[in-house]
Amino acid sequence: MINRQLLLTYFYLLIYICLSSGVILYNKWVLSPKYFKFPFPITLTMIHMGFSGVVAFLLVRVFKVVTPVKMTFQIYATCVIPISAFFASSLWFGNTAYLHISVAFIQMLKALMPVATFLMAVICGIDKLRCDVFLNMVLVSVGVVISSYGEIHFNAIGTVYQVTGIFAEALRLVLTQVLLQKKGLTLNPVTSLYYIAPCSFLFLFVPWYLLEKPGMEISQIQFNFWIFFSNALCALALNFSIFLVIGRTGAVTIRVAGVLKDWILIALSTIVFPESTITGLNIIGYAIALCGVVMYNYLKVKDVRASNQLPGESIPERVTKEWKLDKKSSDIYTDDSNNSNNAGNIAGAAASESIVGDEEAPLLPSSRLTYTGRSQVSSRTA
Repeated sequence: MINRQLLLTYFYLLIYICLSSGVILYNKWVLSPKYFKFPFPITLTMIHMGFSGVVAFLLVRVFKVVTPVKMTFQIYATCVIPISAFFASSLWFGNTAYLHISVAFIQMLKALMPVATFLMAVICGIDKLRCDVFLNMVLVSVGVVISSYGEIHFNAIGTVYQVTGIFAEALRLVLTQVLLQKKGLTLNPVTSLYYIAPCSFLFLFVPWYLLEKPGMEISQIQFNFWIFFSNALCALALNFSIFLVIGRTGAVTIRVAGVLKDWILIALSTIVFPESTITGLNIIGYAIALCGVVMYNYLKVKDVRASNQLPGESIPERVTKEWKLDKKSSDIYTDDSNNSNNAGNIAGAAASESIVGDEEAPLLPSSRLTYTGRSQVSSRTA
């Protein structure tokens, strides 16, 4: 039974790695002027949001697979709208970067995500400036600078777009944690898309109308329904695969899988897109940045485990609690009446932070999401 559950866990991890890499490569292929020749990233993002919103509406309102939460206008205005705005911005800027820089270099720049998240958390007052974490952030930044210096096809515009998208995503993560904790709102992936996707679609409409609509009227575009349908379907499947991975693994496993996925994606991108060239300086810089990311991940997990240990506990009790905490980090469930659950809540945010940067996951990397149950999800997704 244990081996079966372990195999199922690795199977979910494999699905996540394949879908995550596939969506990124697929988006690059669609947007690239050398391949599918559809250089309209806002339009592509709106297609994703529209498709996800329709599917979520059908699951919530028509088939009633998921029960909607009690959403008041105040909560929607103060929580959903600002989160949707930064979510839409992160996808917009991130997808636009595909027009200017390679997938490999984009993945290297995404190593800045812990830096951006830490800075936003400190600015918003939910984290403290610590010397050890700050040194790790400096190490990550130095690695990214070295990797950028070694990039043969360096493009300043694409780099600015990607870095801006990273900081927008970091601010969205911090706002998600702060606002949802304040309101006590719990959302699963379906209800997240149900509320976030339509709002993000509306936010993207304004820049689309001003920036892309005139160009789409001039250029000759052949709209292939099956290409865009399969692309949006893969993005939606990625969202649910992340949910399944978080539900079955712990913080350390998710972070290791994230690092493995990045290396696989960098290697695959050079095969799928031969024009992408990786230099030795790229690899050295990215390796330095990953060392900082790994140390940052270690400190986060160590802090969570330390906060959950009581002085009077025996060693076996601590080992048992650490194992439960590592599993709780995947459940992303919170209960403010219990300190150990608060620690697990923090662990949930830490675990899911390793998979941010993946497209179409609006609310999963937060600490106020409810895990509806593995058996229920398995039966519904089968």
